[in-house]
Amino acid sequence: MRCPYCRHADSRVVDSREAEDGQIIRRRRSCPECSRRFTTVEEAVLAVVKRSGVTEPFSRSKIIAGVRKACQGRPVDEDAIALLAQKVEETVRARGAAELPSHEVGLAILTPLRDLDEVAYLRFASVYRSFDSLSDFEREIASLRAGAASQAGEAQPRPDKHSNKQQGEAADAADGLTATARPVA
Repeated sequence: MRCPYCRHADSRVVDSREAEDGQIIRRRRSCPECSRRFTTVEEAVLAVVKRSGVTEPFSRSKIIAGVRKACQGRPVDEDAIALLAQKVEETVRARGAAELPSHEVGLAILTPLRDLDEVAYLRFASVYRSFDSLSDFEREIASLRAGAASQAGEAQPRPDKHSNKQQGEAADAADGLTATARPVA
């Protein structure tokens, strides 16, 4: 490491410390030429490769902004969104790659968002997966229902006055049949 004071080409590490859960390493250095001390900070940079091929640094704030839009009007607080963004960052950093496609970041968002709020998940998935029709939403809703039923441990859903109709529509959607949408007054 070049000394910032005398520009000598070498320096000696006096002390090293990890910060921010090991994401950053601070090193105290000493220059053998001028004997001055200085600190360097080493941070692993995670790059995201967008669909256009452009590479940019990973940004937790972009995750927060996207999830916040999906959660607009939903009973989700800022702390939960920040925690979700932290989980996403930990997930993508754990892969150990210096660069990853934006598609993988989106996939890392979907699972914790599904657990946080199903409506926000549907909103995010509809944009992320480019839903084109009502049947795309129906398939995703059927998937959400199937996941909820499996988590409930074979618990029977509470019947309501629309349950038979909804179950029939979900079965039609799962069979690849197109359901017609009727406006609700």
